[in-house]
Amino acid sequence: MPIEIRRFGVGHRRPDGPPGTEGIEGQVIESGAGGIIAELAFGRRARIIPHTNPNTAYFVVIEGGGWVGVGEERTRVTAGEAVVWPPDVIHGAWTDGSPMRAIVVELPEPRLAIEGRVVAPVVLPGPVSRGEGRLAPRPVDPSRRGEDPDAEEGEPL
Repeated sequence: MPIEIRRFGVGHRRPDGPPGTEGIEGQVIESGAGGIIAELAFGRRARIIPHTNPNTAYFVVIEGGGWVGVGEERTRVTAGEAVVWPPDVIHGAWTDGSPMRAIVVELPEPRLAIEGRVVAPVVLPGPVSRGEGRLAPRPVDPSRRGEDPDAEEGEPL
Protein backbone atom coordinates (compact mmCIF):
# COMPACT_ATOMS: atom_id res chain seq x y z
CA MET A 1 0.00 0.00 0.00
CA PRO A 2 1.54 3.39 -0.97
CA ILE A 3 2.14 6.08 1.63
CA GLU A 4 -0.55 8.76 1.49
CA ILE A 5 0.75 12.34 1.70
CA ARG A 6 -1.54 15.27 2.58
CA ARG A 7 -0.06 18.64 1.69
CA PHE A 8 -0.79 21.86 3.54
CA GLY A 9 0.98 25.13 4.26
CA VAL A 10 2.21 27.75 1.81
CA GLY A 11 0.87 27.09 -1.67
CA HIS A 12 -1.91 24.77 -0.49
CA ARG A 13 -4.20 27.06 1.54
CA ARG A 14 -7.52 28.56 0.50
CA PRO A 15 -6.92 32.31 0.32
CA ASP A 16 -10.29 33.15 1.89
CA GLY A 17 -10.07 30.90 4.97
CA PRO A 18 -12.97 29.08 6.57
CA PRO A 19 -16.40 30.79 6.84
CA GLY A 20 -16.61 33.37 9.63
CA THR A 21 -12.95 34.41 9.51
CA GLU A 22 -11.05 37.55 8.57
CA GLY A 23 -7.42 37.57 7.46
CA ILE A 24 -7.01 33.80 7.66
CA GLU A 25 -5.97 31.26 5.05
CA GLY A 26 -6.68 27.60 5.66
CA GLN A 27 -6.40 24.08 4.35
CA VAL A 28 -8.39 21.05 5.44
CA ILE A 29 -6.00 18.14 5.89
CA GLU A 30 -8.64 15.52 6.73
CA SER A 31 -12.41 15.60 6.99
CA GLY A 32 -14.65 12.64 7.69
CA ALA A 33 -16.75 10.83 10.26
CA GLY A 34 -13.77 10.71 12.64
CA GLY A 35 -13.42 14.49 12.69
CA ILE A 36 -11.66 17.35 10.94
CA ILE A 37 -8.00 18.36 10.92
CA ALA A 38 -7.12 21.72 9.37
CA GLU A 39 -4.24 24.17 9.25
CA LEU A 40 -5.02 27.86 9.76
CA ALA A 41 -2.61 30.71 8.98
CA PHE A 42 -3.55 33.98 10.70
CA GLY A 43 -2.22 37.23 9.31
CA ARG A 44 -1.79 40.33 11.46
CA ARG A 45 -5.13 41.45 12.95
CA ALA A 46 -6.88 38.28 11.76
CA ARG A 47 -9.72 36.57 13.59
CA ILE A 48 -12.11 33.68 13.89
CA ILE A 49 -15.35 35.28 15.04
CA PRO A 50 -16.73 33.95 18.32
CA HIS A 51 -18.98 30.96 17.66
CA THR A 52 -20.05 27.63 19.12
CA ASN A 53 -19.59 24.12 17.81
CA PRO A 54 -21.23 20.86 18.89
CA ASN A 55 -17.84 19.09 18.83
CA THR A 56 -14.74 19.27 21.01
CA ALA A 57 -11.93 21.08 19.18
CA TYR A 58 -8.23 21.45 19.90
CA PHE A 59 -6.55 24.65 18.70
CA VAL A 60 -2.84 23.76 18.56
CA VAL A 61 -0.54 26.77 18.01
CA ILE A 62 2.50 25.69 15.99
CA GLU A 63 4.01 29.06 15.07
CA GLY A 64 3.76 32.65 16.31
CA GLY A 65 1.07 33.62 18.76
CA GLY A 66 -2.17 35.42 19.33
CA TRP A 67 -5.24 35.40 21.52
CA VAL A 68 -8.02 32.91 22.26
CA GLY A 69 -11.32 33.18 24.05
CA VAL A 70 -13.34 30.43 25.68
CA GLY A 71 -16.63 31.49 27.24
CA GLU A 72 -15.97 34.81 29.01
CA GLU A 73 -12.20 34.25 29.39
CA ARG A 74 -9.46 35.64 27.13
CA THR A 75 -5.74 34.83 27.14
CA ARG A 76 -2.63 34.99 25.01
CA VAL A 77 -1.30 31.79 23.36
CA THR A 78 2.02 31.03 21.70
CA ALA A 79 3.64 28.21 19.75
CA GLY A 80 3.68 24.99 21.72
CA GLU A 81 0.34 25.58 23.44
CA ALA A 82 -3.00 23.90 22.72
CA VAL A 83 -6.40 25.24 23.71
CA VAL A 84 -9.39 22.97 24.24
CA TRP A 85 -12.63 24.38 22.88
CA PRO A 86 -15.40 22.41 24.64
CA PRO A 87 -18.61 21.61 22.76
CA ASP A 88 -21.36 24.25 22.82
CA VAL A 89 -19.14 26.96 24.40
CA ILE A 90 -18.51 30.25 22.58
CA HIS A 91 -14.87 30.41 21.46
CA GLY A 92 -12.68 32.32 19.02
CA ALA A 93 -9.12 33.27 18.17
CA TRP A 94 -7.37 36.38 16.85
CA THR A 95 -4.03 38.03 16.34
CA ASP A 96 -2.81 41.55 16.96
CA GLY A 97 0.57 42.61 15.58
CA SER A 98 2.02 39.21 14.71
CA PRO A 99 0.96 36.21 12.59
CA MET A 100 0.07 32.79 13.99
CA ARG A 101 -0.29 29.26 12.57
CA ALA A 102 -2.44 26.62 14.19
CA ILE A 103 -3.68 23.12 13.58
CA VAL A 104 -7.33 22.62 14.52
CA VAL A 105 -8.46 19.10 15.40
CA GLU A 106 -12.22 18.75 15.76
CA LEU A 107 -13.59 15.53 17.22
CA PRO A 108 -17.28 14.62 17.16
CA GLU A 109 -18.95 12.93 20.12
CA PRO A 110 -18.00 9.27 20.43
CA ARG A 111 -20.46 6.92 18.76
CA LEU A 112 -21.05 3.21 19.19
CA ALA A 113 -20.04 1.12 16.18
CA ILE A 114 -21.35 -2.41 15.70
CA GLU A 115 -20.06 -4.43 12.74
CA GLY A 116 -18.61 -1.30 11.16
CA ARG A 117 -21.86 0.69 11.35
CA VAL A 118 -22.47 3.67 13.63
CA VAL A 119 -25.68 2.97 15.50
CA ALA A 120 -25.91 5.41 18.41
CA PRO A 121 -24.00 8.02 20.34
CA VAL A 122 -22.13 6.67 23.34
CA VAL A 123 -23.98 7.59 26.53
CA LEU A 124 -21.74 8.00 29.53
CA PRO A 125 -23.07 7.00 32.96
CA GLY A 126 -23.98 9.86 35.27
CA PRO A 127 -24.63 13.51 34.50
CA VAL A 128 -22.47 15.19 31.89
CA SER A 129 -22.30 18.96 32.02
CA ARG A 130 -22.39 20.61 28.59
CA GLY A 131 -21.73 24.19 27.66
CA GLU A 132 -19.17 24.86 30.37
CA GLY A 133 -15.53 25.62 29.77
CA ARG A 134 -12.63 27.73 30.92
CA LEU A 135 -8.99 28.28 30.18
CA ALA A 136 -6.41 26.40 32.23
CA PRO A 137 -4.14 28.58 34.39
CA ARG A 138 -0.99 29.77 32.63
CA PRO A 139 2.27 28.74 34.36
CA VAL A 140 4.21 31.66 35.80
CA ASP A 141 7.73 32.19 34.48
CA PRO A 142 9.85 32.71 37.66
CA SER A 143 12.11 35.16 35.81
CA ARG A 144 9.11 37.43 35.11
CA ARG A 145 7.46 37.22 38.55
CA GLY A 146 5.71 40.48 39.37
CA GLU A 147 5.37 41.50 35.71
CA ASP A 148 2.15 41.42 33.74
CA PRO A 149 3.13 39.29 30.68
CA ASP A 150 0.18 40.64 28.67
CA ALA A 151 0.55 44.32 29.67
CA GLU A 152 1.60 45.44 26.19
CA GLU A 153 -0.77 43.19 24.30
CA GLY A 154 -4.29 44.04 23.22
CA GLU A 155 -7.59 42.56 22.22
CA PRO A 156 -9.14 43.00 18.79
CA LEU A 157 -10.93 46.22 17.97
